[in-house]
Amino acid sequence: MQGNRHGVDLQIQGVGKRYGGTAALDGVDLHIASGELVALLGPSGSGKTTLLRVIAGLLPADAGRVLFGETDATQLSLRERNVGFVFQQYALFRHMTVAENIAFGLRSRPRRSRPDKATIRRRVDELLALIQLPDLGGRYPEQLSGGQKQRVALARALAIDPTVLLLDEPFGALDAKVRVELRRWLRRLHDQTGQTTVFVTHDQEEALELADRVVVLRNGRIEQAGTPRQIYDEPASPYVFDFIGRASVIDGDAAGGRFLVAGQDAAFDAADVADGPAKLYLRPHDAAIGAPGDGLDARVAAVHRHADRITVELELAGQPRPLEVDLVAAPGVHAPATGDAVGVRLLRHRTYPA
Repeated sequence: MQGNRHGVDLQIQGVGKRYGGTAALDGVDLHIASGELVALLGPSGSGKTTLLRVIAGLLPADAGRVLFGETDATQLSLRERNVGFVFQQYALFRHMTVAENIAFGLRSRPRRSRPDKATIRRRVDELLALIQLPDLGGRYPEQLSGGQKQRVALARALAIDPTVLLLDEPFGALDAKVRVELRRWLRRLHDQTGQTTVFVTHDQEEALELADRVVVLRNGRIEQAGTPRQIYDEPASPYVFDFIGRASVIDGDAAGGRFLVAGQDAAFDAADVADGPAKLYLRPHDAAIGAPGDGLDARVAAVHRHADRITVELELAGQPRPLEVDLVAAPGVHAPATGDAVGVRLLRHRTYPA
């Protein structure tokens, strides 16, 4: 692969964007290192797509700066920033072949910076090999599957040797199986090219599997930025814990570095939590079911069977919400029955002020 292998460092400094009285972005600061693959993750309205479009130059920022390396790109257009942008719906030109689509960005450059035909043809062949579609250059978009179309859209974005590659919900239009295959392919592609890449997604699984770093946005602000392991195992707030993966919540009070479970004679470590009302968060795989009296008192409310797990829904004595515990769906694993009294041991948890 020739050309720009690593893109640039990207600096977002105090970026703000308002729509009327609403702050879509509220003083966002973020550094993305050259060659890093970063996911912007959050629900609708969190600001992730707005931030991506400000980085691209598709939207002007109302405040702050966007730097590509040492260059202040805040006032530069999308073309001047030389970003590669991939949309959810492919946006391929239907009247052009795959090869013509990939070559489009190079052919539409001003004459003085436009490569000659042989160079463009060589670049297109390189990219067709890179996206593992070497024999499909002569086809038209309607002759491709959804996954193939998205690969071509990525090749077209890479053809211009972009400073940064930006992907807006790139797999959102694909079915689940193709989505998993394509994101694993994109990770391999990124490892091969080393391209600075930012992608927007609301799919937490996609972000955790694909990204070097995940940036969780909420109401136009960064709630937490970190590696997938940090985001999942060390969530900085109840919001992140609840948003990433599945979570159960237990009510109680923090006192003297202990969490006292409401309605039960049980306490857990809560060394860093100030005294007062508090909530304990845990994942369904971070608890174990035992005999009555072995841990928290509970009763089985329901048993849900999935392909790879059994989820036991429990009513905890003195608690307003059910707690879920996952069991591996394997031979020899027996789930309790609805109505059974059981004990619940907590293997791992985090506590936050209420």
